[in-house]
Amino acid sequence: MTDVAADDLLEQIDRGRAPFILDARSRAEFLSGHVPGAVNVPFWLIPFRASSLPVEPDTPIVVYCGHGPRAVLATAALRAQGFTRVACLTGHWSDWQRAGRRVER
Repeated sequence: MTDVAADDLLEQIDRGRAPFILDARSRAEFLSGHVPGAVNVPFWLIPFRASSLPVEPDTPIVVYCGHGPRAVLATAALRAQGFTRVACLTGHWSDWQRAGRRVER
């Protein structure tokens, strides 16, 4: 999978056809606002919790963090655990919020 554009992801969310969305930020960051429907697993916990995610290894997953570095680490950890369709959200949370896209709390 290639990176997923924010507008494309929002359209998928609105149509009820969103991939599994993983927020790799801290719990406090997640609680302050996140992409609608996202599940929070901080990037440092991915190696320990990937097997308990409620998705199959071939399920599309979109990962994001604040600006990108944590999502890259989370993506690598997911792939190492056998997840095959993992992509990052283009622009991550900073661009999502800056563009005024819908936020869930």
